[in-house]
Amino acid sequence: MKVFFFFFFPGYAFEYLIETLNDSSHKKFFNVPRLGGTKYDVLPYSIRVLLEAAVRNCDGFLMKKEDVMNILDWKTKQSNVEVPFFPARVLLQDFTPETVLKNQEVEFGRNRERLQFFKWSSRVFKNVAVIPPGTGTAHQVNLEYLSRVVFEEKDLLFPDSVVGTDSHITMVNGLGILGWGVGGIETEAVMLGLPVSLTLPEVVGCELTGSSNPFVTSIDVVLGITKHLRQVGVAGKFVEFFGSGVSQLSIVDRTTIANMCPEYGAILSFFPVDNVTLKHLEHTGFDKAKLESMEAYLKAVKLFRDEQDNSGEPEYSQVIQINLNSIVPSVSGPKRPQDRVALTDMKSDFQACLNEKVGFKGFQIAAEKQNDIVSIHYEGSEYKLSHGSVVIAAVISCTNNCNPSVMLAAGLLAKKAVEAGLQVKPYIRTSLSPGSGMVTHYLSSSGVLPYLSKLGFEIIGYGCSTCVGNTAPLSEAVLNAVKQGDLVTCGVLSGNKNFEGRLCDCVRANYLASPPLVVAYAIAGTVNIDFQTEPLGTDPTGKNIYLHDIWPSREEVHQIEEEHVVLSMFKALKEKIETKEPVALQPIENAHVLLYLGDSITTDHISPAGSIARSSAAAKYLTNRGLTPREFNSYGARRGNDAVMTRGTFANIKLFNKFIGKPAPKTIHFPSGQTLDVFEAAELYQKEGIPLIILAGKKYGSGNSRDWAAKGPYLLGVKAVLAESYEKIHKDHLIGIGIAPLQFLPGESADSLGLSGRETFSLTFPEELSPGVILNIKVYLNFSNI
Repeated sequence: MKVFFFFFFPGYAFEYLIETLNDSSHKKFFNVPRLGGTKYDVLPYSIRVLLEAAVRNCDGFLMKKEDVMNILDWKTKQSNVEVPFFPARVLLQDFTPETVLKNQEVEFGRNRERLQFFKWSSRVFKNVAVIPPGTGTAHQVNLEYLSRVVFEEKDLLFPDSVVGTDSHITMVNGLGILGWGVGGIETEAVMLGLPVSLTLPEVVGCELTGSSNPFVTSIDVVLGITKHLRQVGVAGKFVEFFGSGVSQLSIVDRTTIANMCPEYGAILSFFPVDNVTLKHLEHTGFDKAKLESMEAYLKAVKLFRDEQDNSGEPEYSQVIQINLNSIVPSVSGPKRPQDRVALTDMKSDFQACLNEKVGFKGFQIAAEKQNDIVSIHYEGSEYKLSHGSVVIAAVISCTNNCNPSVMLAAGLLAKKAVEAGLQVKPYIRTSLSPGSGMVTHYLSSSGVLPYLSKLGFEIIGYGCSTCVGNTAPLSEAVLNAVKQGDLVTCGVLSGNKNFEGRLCDCVRANYLASPPLVVAYAIAGTVNIDFQTEPLGTDPTGKNIYLHDIWPSREEVHQIEEEHVVLSMFKALKEKIETKEPVALQPIENAHVLLYLGDSITTDHISPAGSIARSSAAAKYLTNRGLTPREFNSYGARRGNDAVMTRGTFANIKLFNKFIGKPAPKTIHFPSGQTLDVFEAAELYQKEGIPLIILAGKKYGSGNSRDWAAKGPYLLGVKAVLAESYEKIHKDHLIGIGIAPLQFLPGESADSLGLSGRETFSLTFPEELSPGVILNIKVYLNFSNI
């Protein structure tokens, strides 16, 4: 279920900029370039969209002339001032998984009240649209159905833009639509008529040159750009793409790249509208007259990128270059999306991971145990598991469904594999979760869906599934073998998240790969393979079959894409859908440390996600209310129940709390000395009236934008987080919910200051609070000032 709000705010301060689009048209627009002259001409395209929205919504109250001028003076004001932004649309995602027909009756029963409320709201509010369950994921519907590129309201033209609760909203930037995820708190504020407030961002210009190798998929391009941008450091910034290489990328390529921007920390990654965009919109059913007025408008306000016209090139805060020719086929893992591995190096890299100490890549398996093999009996046959064995293979929705080429490549590879007599071992948990009915349509109409099914890749639903832990359990035979041999088994998925423990607590190595490579690794049954020299398997005659024997060519994929990714699919989807004063911060007195955490604590570690573990505090709560484990459902389905969600905060099995010394969702309640679940300890502290803080290292709150990563700690009684650095969006969420994001001075940390986490902390906040202000924190040990 998706809920969308559309907003149109009249602006009066700059009415003199309103012009008619052309002599014969009744359409009007704000001619913003007149306001800035040469200043406007050097603004990045994304900043021009912010400026237009500011001019159009300038009312002298929520949007002031000063805000407009600050955006116009972006070159000197970037990173120094906050500006309001009124998006054209808001998207709200209902987190209940979209399911296939056989499961929908159960989901309707579980979520009847919420669905009835959504239906009621769509009838009584004129600017609310509700998309029913079973249609597709929020970001896919946003891209395929709701995106306008240019809005027309009462004959006034203005750029499309959107914010909302789905972190994958950034996908629409590939269409030239400014959009990003801001979490539930800010989205609710926009619904009530308030703007989003953001620091005027730096904009990094990413120049793409060259063209990619024919054997490189869009996912390889995405992961290559992701790694490069992570190394450069673009956290909290806009990224804008330009250069000759941009025209080599289709819209589906661009939206895939834009979709991954949360993984390299950028607020958004923007591709300005160009001829490729217009051609795509024509193919998807946009009216010809609408396209003509859209092109005329975008060119009039200089929001159209013309590769042939180099005059008035934007100036960026920083420019980086990426040559597409340098990108090679790759996967990412085994624990983080930024750890990219060339496909040719996969076998040697995995073996190195077995040797390395436990950390971001290593598993520290003793050399004499690295060749251990454990036999299992499954469905009447005997199989062997070893380090590197694939036990989960998932072609899932969140990143790849917007790119038909990679999904079709997976289907064509499956077809050739089946025809060659290759199979997937039955104990491997395979799944296919398309992002929308459109994906199912072209997989089916192209004839490849039955071959995916024969390899075990059956459609399980249309929403977040394996990537957030919503997957069917592994067989007892596999679980026992993994435990018996202490095996490092693997999951391979075509998503954008592979943090340790995310798929399943018994699967320690998780790799992100393109959909065809997911199928290939499932057939091979292991990641400990060199595809160049080792076969995937043998045909019925005993002949070795190698990956290059069944890999579809780019020409094959494009031919199928042209035949099946057509206007009819988009038509089918459309038919299916048809202020108060701030409260002053109170002092924090004698706070205890709830958790002492290290670096790179992600929102996955913090917020409730995936299925509810039977031993968790949330499970105990539900059991006490008469529910059986079968009825627990997932945290996503129960996200409206604060009692469940609070108990699921910091419940990730891979959470490493230095108080405990090993991964576990546990902490110490210091007044009693007990080791408890995080929720149980926090509950005791609250009964005792003791405020709480969290100590952390670098990059606290990285990963997806999740409002419960702020709500959960707040409900646990956390008043402040003291960390070395933060992910910007999460820091904004902490501020919005009322948790102080405190940062150690440069060069300092809990370790360098000799903090053990057993101290108590007190601080007061000045009346005039501003970013970067230095606060004095009193630290006490055994009730004596240290």
